[in-house]
Amino acid sequence: MATSKTALPRLGAHTPTSGGMAKRSIAYAQEIGAEAIQVFASNPRGWAMPEANPVADQAFREKALELDIETYVHAPFLINLGSPTPSTYENSVASTAYSLKRGREIGSHGVVIHTGSAVDESHVDKAWKQINKGMMPVLKKLTDEDPWLLLEPTAGQGQSLVKKLDDLTKYFDALEWHPKVGVCLDTCHVFAAGHDISKKGGMTETLDLLVSLVGIERIQLIHANDSMDVCGALKDRHQNLGDGEIGIKPFEELLAHPAVRTAPLILETPGMEPEHGKEVALLKKMRTKIK
Repeated sequence: MATSKTALPRLGAHTPTSGGMAKRSIAYAQEIGAEAIQVFASNPRGWAMPEANPVADQAFREKALELDIETYVHAPFLINLGSPTPSTYENSVASTAYSLKRGREIGSHGVVIHTGSAVDESHVDKAWKQINKGMMPVLKKLTDEDPWLLLEPTAGQGQSLVKKLDDLTKYFDALEWHPKVGVCLDTCHVFAAGHDISKKGGMTETLDLLVSLVGIERIQLIHANDSMDVCGALKDRHQNLGDGEIGIKPFEELLAHPAVRTAPLILETPGMEPEHGKEVALLKKMRTKIK
């Protein structure tokens, strides 16, 4: 697994995999000028865990290494380690373990899971206990060659286990601050949850808070998304950079912050190659201003 990092944050987007990662994902990355990409290693809306294709995995790893493209995996959206429904919880643990395995097989640096929800307020305390029980055996099997498990806070709706960034410490407590657990910060989610990153200095303030909570070394990935909705709306609706309620200036603050120097920015915004190509180019232009 490649471990080299650029001095400045890498830039890229979530890429499609239809037709194979070695062909479609890599071609997409080249088309938009990506230095890092995120992929789904299985159906994002299902529990299926298909057998790996070692030949295809090797082809992808080799092409990504040749082009110096860092890879991240987004695990299925169904994963909710805090669910009170036994089958959902069990499937979530199994799917997370599978996603980490697939991440290792394709040479990814990290595997992203949503922090999820207790669903019912009465289940919150039990949720933390079951996360510990289910995930610690998985984490204890990880080696230096395995990807990070990256916790992505959601938009704060319902009985979210991480309503605001301060709640992340509870998740890390549940996972015993394992050294292979990090954070994927989604700018749309954190804005929706009530952290006003749109105001001047707001992004810097929010990143400073995150560093104080988990440490700079655990900030491993950024999902760079604008928001269709206002701050605190608790709605997860992504918008293209500069076309939403966050605006462009906060992303300049984001790129300049020391916490993201080794944390790639991945777009999950509407559109395909034309739109993502323009946004990657925009972020690259902003990056040139970093001192």
